[in-house]
Amino acid sequence: MKKFSILAGALLLAGTLFASEGYEKKPMFETMRAADKGAVVMVHFGSSYPETRKLTIEAINEKAEEEFKDLEVRDAFTSRIIMKILKRRGIDKDNPKEVLETLKAEGYTHVLVQATHVIDGVEAENLKKEIEEFEDDFKEIRLGTSLLTTPEDYKEVAHILGDKIGKLKRKEAAVFVGHGTHDPGTAAYPMMDYVFKSEGYKNFYVGTIEGYPIFDNVVSRLKQAKIKKVKLMPFMFVAGDHANNDIAVDWKEMLEEKGFKVEVILEGLGQQAEIQDIYMEHAKFAAEHEAEDMAKKKKEYAEGKE
Repeated sequence: MKKFSILAGALLLAGTLFASEGYEKKPMFETMRAADKGAVVMVHFGSSYPETRKLTIEAINEKAEEEFKDLEVRDAFTSRIIMKILKRRGIDKDNPKEVLETLKAEGYTHVLVQATHVIDGVEAENLKKEIEEFEDDFKEIRLGTSLLTTPEDYKEVAHILGDKIGKLKRKEAAVFVGHGTHDPGTAAYPMMDYVFKSEGYKNFYVGTIEGYPIFDNVVSRLKQAKIKKVKLMPFMFVAGDHANNDIAVDWKEMLEEKGFKVEVILEGLGQQAEIQDIYMEHAKFAAEHEAEDMAKKKKEYAEGKE
């Protein structure tokens, strides 16, 4: 584990350096004046499963409180269905707009939003649009990036999951199943599959429920590799409905019908402390940096100012 920690630290540093390209150093909270108020909003899709919520969502919220101890930390859910289920159980959760409206009313001036999205898919794009509506309501409002953003993020995730799965036996493979998306963000899944192999995890495969690669793509490659046993694990922040039903039941049964022996590892990515750390690094980076204005830079290049 010590060896992994050193590797993880090196990857985090490399990822930060890589991410700094296209960004300018502009600290957000250090510039606040006496009357200003800062907050961090952790945004989650949500889960109706209490145990996985505790191990993932509540765990990373606590980590955010430790990381940003001088700031107010709130959380928001984006799934209206999950919010309705929880409300019937006496648990009230606000969506991102509601949380931002509350912070505005309470006089907060600087807000950092960090979501636990795995990829930049439909959910991530929708959140960006919601945040844009509040740009004039705060002195500063910024959004941290999703789990898989830079190539170094992919590498770090590969090693974290490689450490989690351990050494595979002969004719054994690990299959990670993500939710998937119908927009270009689905390209993150085949890239993750590629990075697994480029980092030495040749029998690690990635599939999706509603994106690409699909189930048949994964099975075809397992057959080509003459795999007999599969370790099946969700590639999602929480192990909620999709993990418990679509993966632990449907994918497991379909793989068994194809002749594979299947072992399910029913854990969300967010249960891994190292995965939580990546999100925190993204949040801290966003608090210290702002994306360069490329239109301004192009204009300056055209005018010979750079």
